[in-house]
Amino acid sequence: MITIFGHSGFIGTNLKKYCFNRNIRVFLPKKKQLRFKKNLGHVVYCIGTGEAKKKPLKAVKANYEILREILEKDSNINIIQEVARFTQISKLIPINFKNPFKVSFKASSKYVLKSLNLGHLLAQKKKVKGIINCPIDKNLIKISKKIGVTEFLASKCNIKDSSEIMLIHNKKFSVVPLTTHLNIKNIHKNITSKLIIKKLMSLNKGFKKVFKIKPKIGVLGLNPHNAELNEKSEEVKEIIPAISKLKKAGLNVYGPLVADTTFVNNYKKYNVIVGMYHDQVLTPFKTLFHFDAINITLGLNYLRVSPDHGPAVDLIGKNKANYLSLLQCIKFINNIK
Repeated sequence: MITIFGHSGFIGTNLKKYCFNRNIRVFLPKKKQLRFKKNLGHVVYCIGTGEAKKKPLKAVKANYEILREILEKDSNINIIQEVARFTQISKLIPINFKNPFKVSFKASSKYVLKSLNLGHLLAQKKKVKGIINCPIDKNLIKISKKIGVTEFLASKCNIKDSSEIMLIHNKKFSVVPLTTHLNIKNIHKNITSKLIIKKLMSLNKGFKKVFKIKPKIGVLGLNPHNAELNEKSEEVKEIIPAISKLKKAGLNVYGPLVADTTFVNNYKKYNVIVGMYHDQVLTPFKTLFHFDAINITLGLNYLRVSPDHGPAVDLIGKNKANYLSLLQCIKFINNIK
């Protein structure tokens, strides 16, 4: 038997006709009916609203709160285990904003941190495949004294040696910034052989674990034209010695590559290009692939992915945001075995 909630709406009406035409036994609950004496069989939840943009809270209630209420009050529902588990999880962080587009900074920050902490806890206990977080304004988590979500989750996993990896990935190619959210003036101070070796060892291990291949890694220099390999340059003092040691350790690593020509055609020779700083690799990558990419954090105790773009606060409520990267995240996690 099939029970259809929301059977008077567009989807519910058509599903009801489909079942009737095939002599499938159907139960149609009355509006606001939440308790039932009989087993409802397979439940199809079609309650929704077409006013999501104008009345977001009504949409949340229709698409989520009513289902949660039904599950809490009735034990005779044969429903997918994951849905029931989700409702239990989500109760820990109730959505109680009157208008989600007009929430105070303090309330937003508290909500984001609670969500990240809960996601971390569930992933640590292997209750979920991994974490997907939508774009987050980094100012919301500054009270944690960490700069971005990558660093925040690394601290939660007790990673103190900077071995976490920000891998920007699509099916054709990936890039990794050696340093993540640093001001330009501080980058050269952080380019050390020790950090390069640590990051690339972690990258090699994580890439093999997730994608089941040993990556071919290209490493960019820091300075224009690799500073003509001047003996006082970061290339000669830090990058080349690190690459030499990594090769001896068995990694497929090459460089230093000249940054201004690598992304013309040479990038196709590698699975991953590692740059010395954030914009050195993300700018050409996004020019080539736009939103067709996801951000994967390697080196944690679990898998974490997010869309490869910021929160785009200026697009809120305008129906112009691009969902492609978020969709890629969902597909990626779903395909992980």
